[in-house]
Amino acid sequence: MTRERWVEVGRILITGLIAFLYWRQLVPLPVLLVAVAIGLYPLVKTGLLDLIHEKKVGTEIFVTIATLVAVLGGETVAGAVLMVIILIAEFIAELNTDRARASIKSLVGSVPQVALVRTTSGEQTVSLDKLQVDDIVLVRAGEKIPVDGHVKSGAASVNEAPITGESLPKDKVAGDLVFAGTVVASGALDIQTEKIGVDTTFSRIVALVENAEAKQAPVQKLADKVAAWLIPVVFVFLIVVYLVTRDVRMIVTLMIFTSPAELGLATPLVMIAAIARAARSGILIKGGLYLELLAKVDTMVFDKTGTLTANKPEVVAMESCNADFPETEILRLAAAADRLSAHPLAKAVVTHAQRQNINVPEPEKYEQLQGRGVSATIEGRAVLVGNAALLRESGVSLESAVEKGGQTPVHVAVDGQFVGVIFVADTLRPGAREALANLRASGVKRIIMLTGDNAATARAVATELGVDDIRADLMPEDKVAAISELQKQGHRVAMIGDGINDAPALAKADVGIAMGGGGTQAALEAADIVLMTDDLSKIASARAIARRAYRTVQENLFVGVGVVHVLGITAALMGWIGPIEAAIIHLGPDVLVFVNSVKLLRVRIPGV
Repeated sequence: MTRERWVEVGRILITGLIAFLYWRQLVPLPVLLVAVAIGLYPLVKTGLLDLIHEKKVGTEIFVTIATLVAVLGGETVAGAVLMVIILIAEFIAELNTDRARASIKSLVGSVPQVALVRTTSGEQTVSLDKLQVDDIVLVRAGEKIPVDGHVKSGAASVNEAPITGESLPKDKVAGDLVFAGTVVASGALDIQTEKIGVDTTFSRIVALVENAEAKQAPVQKLADKVAAWLIPVVFVFLIVVYLVTRDVRMIVTLMIFTSPAELGLATPLVMIAAIARAARSGILIKGGLYLELLAKVDTMVFDKTGTLTANKPEVVAMESCNADFPETEILRLAAAADRLSAHPLAKAVVTHAQRQNINVPEPEKYEQLQGRGVSATIEGRAVLVGNAALLRESGVSLESAVEKGGQTPVHVAVDGQFVGVIFVADTLRPGAREALANLRASGVKRIIMLTGDNAATARAVATELGVDDIRADLMPEDKVAAISELQKQGHRVAMIGDGINDAPALAKADVGIAMGGGGTQAALEAADIVLMTDDLSKIASARAIARRAYRTVQENLFVGVGVVHVLGITAALMGWIGPIEAAIIHLGPDVLVFVNSVKLLRVRIPGV
């Protein structure tokens, strides 16, 4: 309760008391009119501001007109009581919305405002805004980590649920990344500060939740459009009713039930609650727009490497196709060419060479070729490492691509000659099969895999997972084209990728979902939805939350607004209720919409 809230309570009490005294004939009419003016002031002010700045006619304008019509039409007491009840309803609605936002903030969590810093003069407690990058922050058991950074020394078990949604703590040692807002369950850490305040992953998550209303869902835009054209229709309807009945009481009653303002309440609170619920589960959704789109998706397109597979490929076999190049030499040159690449297949080749204790030289020249592989100069030799397309495009003679079911061949050419193949295999991501089954059960009709890998490897993975369709040997632009083709066929498409390499495809899809963002800025910015862990089941959880939110909006519109208002209008036309009863019943839609919306914060949702 703020000072402004207490002023509002005082205004309501004074207006209500004077209305009661006038009804008991203890004060004259002018006193009542002054009280009505005092009561109407905040409604008129808010209504006019909405009308001028947002071109929106809200409850405030309708109530003001209804009160004035009642007073001028001789229903003075009814008008005053109506205004008091509406003021109470507005006060309760605003208070409940503030409480909902407060509970959302508490659900997401908070970060400490001070930190214990190790300095040359000893340990000091400083406010968060005084921290600087590279400061060493000390965090002990039971304390929250105040910054993003890497562990400098120490060991601890850290609960990362506020970031990833995972309930089990993770062990952290020197070199590991830690996030602000997470809790040291046991142990102690010295953390080298990298990000502070609004730059931390936690702050970015909170900002996403707090700005959840920025990108309106289509159903919310529809509600706003309906409200806009409904207003003139309502006024025409009221004029016709008055010309037929000449009944001011009925007109005032109808004005309460024909106000379209509740349409605007039906969606925003649902979206805020759903996005907060998702954030608590380690799922970041950037607005109500993407919630509704995800709920309506019928086709899901997956990248293979790092999404459906565990992204931990290993070298499983090698073949030399040139007597002058034994397997160890092929591996040495390939590892040298790949050592600057961040691609999972390149990392597997380099790691395997290191395990074989092979001395890997630095490349003299290096070029990453998107969707193909790498080109490098090693000890004066031109080395190509990648797929068959890379070799062919570079003029290397290659009769056919080497294939081995379930294994990815990395072709190696030296000085324009094909010399051998390194076979790399990846494992399926744990829970992948179950996750895809859950998506099908939720109504997804088609699951497609897009990959730059060869067809044989793609088929082996697809068969094991039960994927409906595969498209292999794709460049990034080919993935975009594939998604465009699906959209032209009328499908609503969600693309699931790593958030960086698949950025064009993520942007093209109706909904882009980045897997295992791990808090990286690139992942947060590349997709519409970011899963903070590499857990595929989170996709089904996100869809379950989205579908529940969309259903809640429909319930709000149908029951909270539609049924109550239709019954109210009918009762008013039949003469069963008057303005005071209508004002009391008017509380119904607001309460129903509020309760039905905020329950998303706590209600059990299967799979979440």
